[in-house]
Amino acid sequence: MSTLATPKAVQRLIDELSRLPGIGPKSASRLTYFLLRGDGQQPRDLAAALVDLKERTRFCSVCFNVTDAANDPCPLCSDPARQTGVICVVEEPLDVLAIERTREFKGRYHVLNGVISPVEGVGPEDLKIRELVARVRAEPVKEVILATNVSLEGEATAMYLQKQLSALGVRVTRLARGLPVGGDLEYADETTLARALQGRSEM
Repeated sequence: MSTLATPKAVQRLIDELSRLPGIGPKSASRLTYFLLRGDGQQPRDLAAALVDLKERTRFCSVCFNVTDAANDPCPLCSDPARQTGVICVVEEPLDVLAIERTREFKGRYHVLNGVISPVEGVGPEDLKIRELVARVRAEPVKEVILATNVSLEGEATAMYLQKQLSALGVRVTRLARGLPVGGDLEYADETTLARALQGRSEM
């Protein structure tokens, strides 16, 4: 008795979706079969959006936040109203959006695009740490706010950055512990983030 094989095109999409963070094989299968059941335009729209994502966006050459391909440096780095002497260091572009929602921070950003995680094989050289140190050396920076997540990886990254930056004579602060341990910035509410910014402390 032969078993029914999954069509190659279906299995390929399941495999690709499974590689995305937070999506396991079961979720990937549900998404794949949802797209199969829908009208023929939806998969084409999704494919076009994915192509646009890569072709029409880029990382800012200054802060490494996501920006339109035609806008480099990004609008935040180009805004003359932003304070040039304060840099807020975050893990991901979503964290920039979370902090901007508070309307409390008027400085500039630096996006690491990850955290130090030996378990996942991510070291300091895989992040935008070298670029951050270069910015602090080249720009009139007075304070660097470390706004990495309150997790083991986030804390380890913050400690590493503190050691790298303290030798440069810049003030290094950390967001206050108004953020829950193990929580991500992108899920924090505006009030909690605002209080964390206001209550930041020396490292």
